[in-house]
Amino acid sequence: MAVVADATAPVATLRNKVSRPMVVAAVLLAWLVLFAVLRGRQTLALAAADLTGLHRWLNDLNDSIGANRNSNPLFLYFFNEIRLAIDNLVTFVQSLISQPTGARPVPQIGWLGVVGLTGYVSWAVGNWRVALLAVAGFTFFGLQGLWQQSMDTLALTVSAVLVALLIGIPLGVWAGLSDRFNRIMTPFLDFMQTMPTFVYLAPLTLIFLIGGASAVIATVIYAAPPAIRITAHAIRSVPETTVEAAGSLGTTRSQQLLKVLLPMSRRTVVMGVNQTIMAALAMVTIAALIDAPGLGKTVVQALQSLDVGTAFNAGLAIVVMAIVLDRVTTAAAARTETRRTGGPLLKWRRPLLVAGGAGAAVLVYLSHTYVWAAEFPGNGSTGSHIASAADTTTTWLQDHLSGITNALRNVITNGLLNPFQTLLTDSPWWLVGITLVALGAVLGGWRAAATAAVCVGLLVGTGVWSDGMTTLASTAVATVLVMLFGVVFGVWMGRSRLVDRLVRPTLDAAQVMPPFVYLVPFLALFGATRFTAIVAAVVYAAPVAIKIIADGVRNVSESTVEAATSSGCNTWQIITKVQLPMARSALTLATNQGLIYVLSMVVVGGLVGAGALGYDVVAGFSQGELYGKGLAAGLAIVLLGVMFDRITQAAARRTRA
Repeated sequence: MAVVADATAPVATLRNKVSRPMVVAAVLLAWLVLFAVLRGRQTLALAAADLTGLHRWLNDLNDSIGANRNSNPLFLYFFNEIRLAIDNLVTFVQSLISQPTGARPVPQIGWLGVVGLTGYVSWAVGNWRVALLAVAGFTFFGLQGLWQQSMDTLALTVSAVLVALLIGIPLGVWAGLSDRFNRIMTPFLDFMQTMPTFVYLAPLTLIFLIGGASAVIATVIYAAPPAIRITAHAIRSVPETTVEAAGSLGTTRSQQLLKVLLPMSRRTVVMGVNQTIMAALAMVTIAALIDAPGLGKTVVQALQSLDVGTAFNAGLAIVVMAIVLDRVTTAAAARTETRRTGGPLLKWRRPLLVAGGAGAAVLVYLSHTYVWAAEFPGNGSTGSHIASAADTTTTWLQDHLSGITNALRNVITNGLLNPFQTLLTDSPWWLVGITLVALGAVLGGWRAAATAAVCVGLLVGTGVWSDGMTTLASTAVATVLVMLFGVVFGVWMGRSRLVDRLVRPTLDAAQVMPPFVYLVPFLALFGATRFTAIVAAVVYAAPVAIKIIADGVRNVSESTVEAATSSGCNTWQIITKVQLPMARSALTLATNQGLIYVLSMVVVGGLVGAGALGYDVVAGFSQGELYGKGLAAGLAIVLLGVMFDRITQAAARRTRA
């Protein structure tokens, strides 16, 4: 036994000495050496106008589906019926608040009625402050000259949220009650939330055509997972003792659900509604790429023509709508808690609600009957002034700050992006694939390596390998920048509660805004380049990474920090030797979330010159002959997202272990 122990001791010692970072460094070094030898060989490059056999087959499939849409039983009795039902819902909501109906030149409820209803509902579910914010926000849409576009966006959002909640809340309750169903649903929800929003659009247009129905269906797919997850969590969070007490009184399962579980989880469920609404608004604006009406369409058209002023005005309206919807639903969640505990004005609330409802009904009647209350007065001069000011500011920034912005762009582009992109695109495809699989094995284990191998193989099959590597380069560079910001600000917030209280509201507000909006200011600063997409991706993804790291640093035991301080460590040593190493799982999770957020934003940057997979998807929508390539590019984005997600999640689990 002693001999065996002596023989295995050197192996164990070697294993302890060879750390995971050392293995990663060895893999990357081997890649660089082989790249120097094999550069430019077997790169699978494909010109922008070139198509592979898969792309042509997808084009033919699209043509075939279009020709047989009204004769194929699957479409005739299933997909077309779904599209018709969603279309009817969208048309109904639009006829109420945004689009003329029948012989009427205006919607059934005009601007005055919509503003009155918005204020009343906001007050009823929230409080008077939120009601004032909602009234001011909706009035601002009209002053911008964007009333109809805003109402179109609201109509699509409301339609999608209704369908998402009708599906999501029952499934969430089921997942909360059944462990088996929860295990079945979790992989699907993970996959749905991993996929960038761009990717939902192309396959849905293949089945449901372009327009409002496809936009709503895509939005439901994207917005339903938060409702399912949060509802399930709310049901599971109800104390078991309470459920057991209700059971001991002879209540049935349905009575426990209706009388105990749902009432006690109401606040959390309402927060799930908040997340569903925010996700729906973000997706509805992006769905402008498939001809969905509303503010997103205005932003897309302005971005494509580089009209910063118009894009800024419409983007500001999207931000205002997001803030209003977020504040109203957040206040509604707080109201459920107040209702449970009781409040000093609770006895007056019912008569006040009745009076307010009567006032709102009068405004709705006026807006239905009189043109002056139906069409928003004025010509939107406020919006013209905002757009003009944005154009003037853009011109000033480009004239006076171009030296700084160009220098920053050149440093990042030439110092980081170009070298890494060259390494990815000029390496043989199999070398990059082996490297990704090896990194997956080292960081996440054999399952992550197997996932990476499958994703690499499928990515080669899509025919857009080179564009995929270009997108991968932008995503990697942006993620590195996100983590730099995340560590700096996360550590600062984690070590100072005052800083956390000051910075966190800004981060929360940043996460409310749809991704489209981030492109507008950076388009003004940096022009239509891939760097614009990278900066927008960093700003979009940084808040979530910062908050995760801040929470991880704060959760490090105070006694551990005090012990390090008493041993003579300075602040830098405490951060680098104690807090960051002990928050390693939070860092890995932040990397995971940062990657997913960055990937979704980088491909949206195809609208402002980012090229690669994002451009392929956009071109597929606008040019029929490139539809198949755009669909393949969407699949490539999914594969990159799944590969990143599996590797980083597995790495996070191994770190916690």
